[in-house]
Amino acid sequence: MPDSNKHIRSLQEEIARNDSEQAFAALFRLLYDRLIRFCMQYVSSREAAEEVVSDVFVRIWERRAGLTEVGNLEVYLFVSVRNQAYNYQEKYSSMRISPLENGEWELTDAGDPGRDMEWKEMSARLDREVNLLPDQCRKVFRLIKEEGFRYKEVAQILNISPRTVETQLFRAIRRLQEAVGHWLPDRLRKGGKLPPTVGLLLLLLDGWTW
Repeated sequence: MPDSNKHIRSLQEEIARNDSEQAFAALFRLLYDRLIRFCMQYVSSREAAEEVVSDVFVRIWERRAGLTEVGNLEVYLFVSVRNQAYNYQEKYSSMRISPLENGEWELTDAGDPGRDMEWKEMSARLDREVNLLPDQCRKVFRLIKEEGFRYKEVAQILNISPRTVETQLFRAIRRLQEAVGHWLPDRLRKGGKLPPTVGLLLLLLDGWTW
């Protein structure tokens, strides 16, 4: 993430010091989808998530002069979305859902339809298992393993301690190993380039010991 952080910092400076609409649009495109996915863990629909994230970006633009005071804009945006989602819940609903859109995990491989189907099935299975994790486990797992945040940054975003982040990630990975670890065919380990979700599963199986 270092290059990404540097790019975000550059956009932040352009927005704050030069009122750059172009830099603001670039920041929006860079982080919008990730913020939507994160927000959907708190609110009841994609439409609600889009409203929440849009409101946060509007406020960022309205208060752009103050962005020079923000140390980590990426973390700041995730925290802002979390807080705005809580406000949305209080205003509109007591319900919460966690599943993401099915299309997020859709993968294609015209050269091998059979393998493509296995990848899709495996991706869907892993996605289901992630969504079955306890609430805090799921949020920590997605922020670290899918969004690439560090423990300290996740602690800021979720307002918990870094030690709690570590514990929740440990629990999440252990539960996912138990749920899907036996389900990965050996031949997929040796089949060349793997889709991101399958690569994530390989990381869970091979990159951690207990």
